[in-house]
Amino acid sequence: MKLQHAYPQRRTLIVEGCDGVRRDGLLAGLAERHGFAVTRPSPDLPHLDPVRPYRELLQHDGALAVDAGLVGELVYGPLRRGHSRVTWIQAFDFAEAVAERDGAFVHVTAPATVLEDRLAARGAGAADLAEIDAALTGFDHAFRTLAQHAPVVTVDEEPPMEPGSGPGAEPGPGETPVTLQTASFARRLPRIRSPVRRYAGNR
Repeated sequence: MKLQHAYPQRRTLIVEGCDGVRRDGLLAGLAERHGFAVTRPSPDLPHLDPVRPYRELLQHDGALAVDAGLVGELVYGPLRRGHSRVTWIQAFDFAEAVAERDGAFVHVTAPATVLEDRLAARGAGAADLAEIDAALTGFDHAFRTLAQHAPVVTVDEEPPMEPGSGPGAEPGPGETPVTLQTASFARRLPRIRSPVRRYAGNR
């Protein structure tokens, strides 16, 4: 499914995908062709209410696309640290807020072999490559679960366009990556390094 089939009825798009998936081209197209304000929240989530920066973004008045990491925290937190800083209850509350703002989650996907090649080209280690299958499964599960609370659109990563063929094209070998003019509507909050209690009721 193409992203342009998802955006016309939406004022909010929460765009996510696992490590190695290219999202800049999609976000640039939303910003340049469809008037979405694009923002990337800080990865430093507050200790007591880690979803607060995301909720604050929803206060923006116009069409908003968020290059997000909330679902990524649900997936990579357990894989890499043994727990997620975001609980499922918090994620469900946020998903319902997204739905109330005429929004949807956009799950951007790419084949595992493509992701392996990209991460290997970046110098990823064996552990990073072994993590890909688990991450892909984790994202699928997370989005199926969140779909009970907000619409989820699964979008195949847009194929690269020829250089100079239009805005939003993915960079080819040796080209400069797309640079988004992003706006942040949330305050940058200090990172609190106190241990986070693991939520025992994950679904």
